[in-house]
Amino acid sequence: MWEDRFATSPDFVFGREPAQFLRDHSDHLVSGQSALAVADGEGRNSVYLAQRGLDVTAWEFAPSAIARAKSLAQDAGVTVRYENRDILTCEWPENAYDVVAGIFIQFVGPQDRKTQFDGMKRATKPGGLILLHGYTPEQLEHGTGGPPSAENMYTEAGLRTDFADWDILECRAYERDVQEGRGHSGLSALIDLIARKPPAP
Repeated sequence: MWEDRFATSPDFVFGREPAQFLRDHSDHLVSGQSALAVADGEGRNSVYLAQRGLDVTAWEFAPSAIARAKSLAQDAGVTVRYENRDILTCEWPENAYDVVAGIFIQFVGPQDRKTQFDGMKRATKPGGLILLHGYTPEQLEHGTGGPPSAENMYTEAGLRTDFADWDILECRAYERDVQEGRGHSGLSALIDLIARKPPAP
């Protein structure tokens, strides 16, 4: 599905600019640290991480999206390692990244979401951060982007449960006008999570 969507689009589906979420939380992006962008799409977020001075790896399933991401990185004059990965079946590294970012990755239901989150947690270094950004179920009323299923959405209570053993720095639902390509356009019901992995015992 995603390959078809990216391959048939004449331009970047979600635009070329990073999610406002990353800009809002840029104080957590420390130059020289390592970062993994999960299901990165056409590269807008991984490129921004690299522009902030991070050493960035990005995983994406759709080859056409990876091709666009590489072009975007080249145009921006930054280096990102783009890898073709299915995040539901691939082997996640352990304690590998200072920052693991998942932005609008709500293409699965609760069972596969656990696989996603478990992998993201595994890949984060002790003391490192997960940055997660997506939609709440109220997004279905707006119809301005995201999946059509409420079970794919995040809630504050659900994320606090999923990351109960981490230090939650922020977990906040809110509404904002989003203009990020044709894929995200209009008033949106959003949620942000920033959580720190406990230090190694």
